Amino acid sequence: MPYVNIKITREGVTAERKARLIAGVTELLREVLDKNPATTVVVIDEVDTDNWGIGGETVTVRRARGF
Repeated sequence: MPYVNIKITREGVTAERKARLIAGVTELLREVLDKNPATTVVVIDEVDTDNWGIGGETVTVRRARGF
């Protein structure tokens, strides 16, 4: 039973896009590793940009600077 955990920043990703991501990852595991889609688990965690750090600073700060 594959378990895939995807972490993204919480910035308005629609339910439809998340559903496509879940379906796509499930299909990829079926196609590449011959895993059963019925037992494949995909979890999407959305993280606030204040709680995600890169290079010693939050994503919120980096984006405010244009990164």
